[in-house]
Amino acid sequence: MRSRKLTAMACFALSACAHTGPEQPFAHVEATIGDVQSAILDGRASCVDIVEGYLRRIDTFDKATGLNAIIFTNPNAVARAAAIDARIARGEAPGPLFCVPVLLKDNFDTADMPTSGGSVALKSSVPPDDAFMVRRLREADAIIIAKTNMAEWAFSPKQTLSSSYGVTANAYDLERVPAGSSGGTASGIAASFGVVGMGSDTGNSIRGPSSHLALFGIRSTLGLTSRDGVIPLVFDRDIAGPMTRTVTDGARVFNVIAGYDPADSYTLPGKNKVEADYTDFLDATALEGKRIGVLRALVDTEDADADVIRVFEQAVAELGDAGAEIVDDFVVTDLQAHMDANNFCMRFRYDMHVYLASLGEAAPIRDVIEVLESGAYHLYIEERLRRFGDGPASVHPRDRDPPCPDYPDHPGRQAYLADVVAAMDAAGVDAIVYPSWTSPPAHLARAIEDYRGDNSQLIAPATGLPAVSVPMGYTHGGLPAGLQILGRPYSEGLLIGLAYAYEQATRHRVPPASFPELDP
Repeated sequence: MRSRKLTAMACFALSACAHTGPEQPFAHVEATIGDVQSAILDGRASCVDIVEGYLRRIDTFDKATGLNAIIFTNPNAVARAAAIDARIARGEAPGPLFCVPVLLKDNFDTADMPTSGGSVALKSSVPPDDAFMVRRLREADAIIIAKTNMAEWAFSPKQTLSSSYGVTANAYDLERVPAGSSGGTASGIAASFGVVGMGSDTGNSIRGPSSHLALFGIRSTLGLTSRDGVIPLVFDRDIAGPMTRTVTDGARVFNVIAGYDPADSYTLPGKNKVEADYTDFLDATALEGKRIGVLRALVDTEDADADVIRVFEQAVAELGDAGAEIVDDFVVTDLQAHMDANNFCMRFRYDMHVYLASLGEAAPIRDVIEVLESGAYHLYIEERLRRFGDGPASVHPRDRDPPCPDYPDHPGRQAYLADVVAAMDAAGVDAIVYPSWTSPPAHLARAIEDYRGDNSQLIAPATGLPAVSVPMGYTHGGLPAGLQILGRPYSEGLLIGLAYAYEQATRHRVPPASFPELDP
């Protein structure tokens, strides 16, 4: 194989040279960004080799196992990989995510592929341009190799089922759900169909599937990251971001996708809040001396699964062993009242009106309510489609009677945010922890009936606060469970550091057994 080495200085600058030797073949299972890039730079593999290997894994496993995480692969992926190889061969320094294979949830606009939002009504809709995050990823030389299945219109945190592409299973147990709505991305990354996944999270849908698939997932502060070009569910709650097998990879992706976007007005307040480099927070001692509050109100619940709680209590002990000071029980004033409050705007029809207008004349529909009238949807979402489609399409919720203000002006949501931060300040805690789910993944056949224990919905979306989920172990003989860590506004660097220190101290993640390395 022809060597594609850069200079030692360029290799060091790309943080991609921690390899064990040129004789070791590239392994696709559990590969990190660093693994991909070091294999290319030391000549063990080309970018084409790596991308073709992931496409082969998708072709071999996805449909044959019934996982159904991938809806289609990118026909341009190999050509893009060849172009990166050619640039490296010429001695050109590539971007920070060069040759990183990305699995993209099917609500991220891609100008070269359809974007359906899980709806058969948009199955052939090709947007005029890329979403902000997709553009950033491509500018960093990442390669979108496939798009992933999602819950239709991102309506369901319970399961990943769409009218356009069917149902996705959990890579750790093919009879169980990966949660929703980013379950295709979560199962695809867990099965090593790519290195990095992108999801969206209105209430649960990055952190919930990450918990069920032993991944690191981050929901940023509302306003630190752009949602431009992501099919909306509830724009003043929606977040998009990475889902990865390691915290390090999540931080490297977050460096690329975080930041101000004039097309998303919510990012203006966070314009100067982006850290220079989130990988600077990757410190194995980051938990030492930190005060971590245990939010028992989201632990000792009536329907909590005993095995999940056992694993969580072990995680709290592991945080302490890693040097954290545990504050147990941490209490938020009026927490139950805030969780019960009606602070949710039914704005899906309006937000979709704005999105569909962005598609121009090529938009398959003009008003999402046309989907309900045509019957182009899966029956399980009918009630939600009727409920979320309430209100006039062209009138902003703040201008309705009665009005529903945007997040920055919403008194209930701002009061909730103030009470959480005040409680953290009063207790002197750096972050709060609780299980991402207090239940194991439900069986596919009972996805709706057995939905319970979803803690991700309860604090971060309403308050706009950042939160991450990181693997904390396994329950019931091998079902993943996630530890959620929530922080103050714009504390993503701290959360990444805490999650990294916990990950390094515990090394809980193991790959699912049904998706082994393929023979060369």
